[in-house]
Amino acid sequence: MTQRSIEELVNTWRPRYLRASRKEKTKVLDEFVAPTGYHHKAATRVLRKGRKPKRWDRRGRPKITLTR
Repeated sequence: MTQRSIEELVNTWRPRYLRASRKEKTKVLDEFVAPTGYHHKAATRVLRKGRKPKRWDRRGRPKITLTR
């Protein structure tokens, strides 16, 4: 599955997951995990909080620019 199709699944299933009771949430999770291949814990995070874009922050020591 592509990232775009997973994002569409999250957007359609997230409201259903948030409204569901505890028993229904396990069913929704199982249905979500099967096509996406996510682990259950990752799926719960995504369905609770939604997908967040990756930030490419540079970590560590700042890059030194050489000027002449």
